[in-house]
Amino acid sequence: MQRPITSDQLRARYLAFFVEHGHAVLPSASLVPANDPSVLFTTAGMHPLVPNLLGAPHPAGTRLASVQKCVRTGDIDVIGDATHLTAFEMLGNWSLGDYFRDDAIGWSFAFLTGERWLGLPIDRLGVTCFAGDADVPRDLASARRWTALGIPADRIQWLGRDDNWWGPAGNTGPCGPDTEIFYWIDPGPPPAVLDVNDRRWVEIWNNVFMAYQKTATGAIEPLARLNVDTGMGLERTLVALNGYRSVYEVDTVAPVLAALRGCADAGSFHDHELRVMTDHLRAASLLICDGVAPSNKDRGYVVRRLVRRCALFAHRLAMPADWVHRGVAGVIAALGRAYPELAARQPAIEQALTDEVARFARTLAHGLQRLGKLTVLDGEAAFDLFQTHGFPFELTVEIAEAAGKPVDREGFAAQLAHHRARSRTTSAGAFAGGLADHSAEIVRYHTLTHLLQAALRRVLGDQVIQRGSNLTRDRLRFDFSYAGKPTPAELREVEALVNAWLTRHLVVARATMPLSEARTLGAIGAFGETYGDIVSVYQITDPATGEVISHEFCGGPHVESIPDDLPGQLRIQREHSVSAGVRRIRAVLEPGAAASSQGVVASSTSDDDPVVEVVVVGRP
Repeated sequence: MQRPITSDQLRARYLAFFVEHGHAVLPSASLVPANDPSVLFTTAGMHPLVPNLLGAPHPAGTRLASVQKCVRTGDIDVIGDATHLTAFEMLGNWSLGDYFRDDAIGWSFAFLTGERWLGLPIDRLGVTCFAGDADVPRDLASARRWTALGIPADRIQWLGRDDNWWGPAGNTGPCGPDTEIFYWIDPGPPPAVLDVNDRRWVEIWNNVFMAYQKTATGAIEPLARLNVDTGMGLERTLVALNGYRSVYEVDTVAPVLAALRGCADAGSFHDHELRVMTDHLRAASLLICDGVAPSNKDRGYVVRRLVRRCALFAHRLAMPADWVHRGVAGVIAALGRAYPELAARQPAIEQALTDEVARFARTLAHGLQRLGKLTVLDGEAAFDLFQTHGFPFELTVEIAEAAGKPVDREGFAAQLAHHRARSRTTSAGAFAGGLADHSAEIVRYHTLTHLLQAALRRVLGDQVIQRGSNLTRDRLRFDFSYAGKPTPAELREVEALVNAWLTRHLVVARATMPLSEARTLGAIGAFGETYGDIVSVYQITDPATGEVISHEFCGGPHVESIPDDLPGQLRIQREHSVSAGVRRIRAVLEPGAAASSQGVVASSTSDDDPVVEVVVVGRP
């Protein structure tokens, strides 16, 4: 019997194939998007490349490939099935105005079916193509290319925008039709006709032809430069290659499941709960490793929900207290070779998880006490337990019904739907825009974040490192690492320093150089980011004095000069804690004379604050 192909082998073969076809290999970026705040997490390999897909040059060239760790939360309700994961790896290749449809499809086919590469039988493949609509015509060119390669017409299924159109992740940005490749995973012979609703057909690769962009008015317009963006799910492809029944048999997942299974009481074994715990612990560990601590807001809230669901199932399965330690050891066994930072940050990951589990234990105790006092559990009372106290609804139902107290499930569902509608409206505003929008206002604010970080480092010290940003046309939001709490006087000093720079004649210049040279020159980047051998660096300098004010790894775009392209003055509106060791500044650019920070609102948030749910808007 043929030995299974491992994740290490698949990554290596994929990158080797595209290196042979002229691609530069990029390292995996952080799960916290640095250049696309229109989404909470990096959900695809293209997110770090949004500026480049819109026209900014990439230091590594026009042909790129990577293995990118990703997180998607849109499928959380089906986690535990055979194919879905919250955290996964995406193999991707990109053309930035270089090759297009025919080469992309041809190389996908060659890698999948070539004996030197994966050697999949052609008769187990099927594809989907974009059916067309009022904005964009039917993608006949992709269908012709697939037919020429030997895919029968009956194995080509035509689907609409909901299925065969990618992007933009936010309100604006690059987008286009795609063609998706499916593999028949059942041991029996595949049917003659592709039906993507049959779960035995598993999507393994997606080729996106970014020929369009969505504008702020909602119009779909042709891009000046045609790009290709592809993605192959590592775990799903390993399922197909090895004849597995689910992603939980893949070597990047199985060690976590085995570690947790070893913690479960044999008398209360529940495979679904262990699968969910496996998925959630992997995702939470990766996110914490990239600097996202459990909290009650934004990204931290997602981590909190993942960890608390794990804790709930651990409680149900009567797991011993060391389940977190054993589970994290499984995560490192599964992913540590590909992502060595997991092992380096293992103590911090375990501590964050253990602290959150302890907080949830207090929540459980409080919720049980409150539940015992209620005689009627209508929808409003059940939702209050869930929303205000973080008490899981399924646990409310289980305990209440065991005590003979029926729960108004429909009433709870109505309350939850109302809450999600309000959260969705808030999220749509909070996470729209960003560098996917290259308006003059966004570019100014992006450049301003460089000055803000430089000022913070001068006033607070070198421990300040960017932990995320969110830009709209009206304001900037900047997250940074800092162990203490800046005083009002320090914030006024930061603001005054930025505003002094804004009155000087400064030059903003981009340079491409080896990573080692950039490090020697003192360039800094965002927390958790990794960089290739050749990097893009933006430097803000005073040509009159030669002073270097800012030197950062960044993909752009930026203004070219200050104050000609960046007029106005910075005003810090609010500074507060986001999570342990991470602070947030909200600021605006105002015209005219320097504003004062006398009115800055400085506040701290507690990790035990009432839970506020964040709903991520858009296609996951």
